[in-house]
Amino acid sequence: MPSAKIFIKEQIQSFLGAVSFYTIIPISTTWNPNYYRIARWSSWIGILLGSFLGILDIILAQLSWPNLTRSGLIVAIWLYLTGGLHLDGVIDTADGLAVTDPKRRLEVMQDSHSGAFGVMAGVIVLLLKTLAVSDLTSDRYFVLMAAAGWGRWGQTIAIAFYPYLKPTGKGAFHKQNIRLPQDVWFGLLPLLGLSISYQFFHPTQWTVNLLMIVLGLTISYLTGFWFNCQLRGHTGDTYGAVVEWTEVIYLCCLTRFF
Repeated sequence: MPSAKIFIKEQIQSFLGAVSFYTIIPISTTWNPNYYRIARWSSWIGILLGSFLGILDIILAQLSWPNLTRSGLIVAIWLYLTGGLHLDGVIDTADGLAVTDPKRRLEVMQDSHSGAFGVMAGVIVLLLKTLAVSDLTSDRYFVLMAAAGWGRWGQTIAIAFYPYLKPTGKGAFHKQNIRLPQDVWFGLLPLLGLSISYQFFHPTQWTVNLLMIVLGLTISYLTGFWFNCQLRGHTGDTYGAVVEWTEVIYLCCLTRFF
């Protein structure tokens, strides 16, 4: 049916737009990537990114790379593949929140220069992420996919539930194009599918699997909620900060179980 073909083509173009926006992977313009409603794909992109990192981690382990060095490389490549998009949000958001005058926070966040608080926040995120990954002793492949997926679903929650603080900006089009509740549920689907696959391969680990889902839902929501409490809304920078801090907190929590 022509309508079905058009629908499938639009979804493919939307997914390619998400790949182009959220990663450094080049997408040819001949594919006509569409950036409309790409936030719904963010958790899907996260899981694909995590799967690539997991495969790379397995290869490096087979080559007998030391654990801490391997973990540092994984985090560095993680950062590289996203073009530093989300870490930049961490830095700008930290600089803004460091300002005691709430009226000046957005102005400071828009400044292209990084302040001391922003640099410290960026270092803390990278350090904690590296240490958390290095502390994982089992199922690192799965945990990397889960962390990257839940981090980006947290961004979708922030886009969906909270106001955008600027009339324009690098994240404004996300808020303008979000559809509720379908985009939120669509982003949750691959995460639930990931948990089902983990349960299939680890049938006796249902308590850990359930805990991972609860942690993912809770951290993803609370991270965006916290930034909203500080700023009374979100910007493109805080969207990125939600991704990074959700990933970090989630990874740190899972070191207790993996």
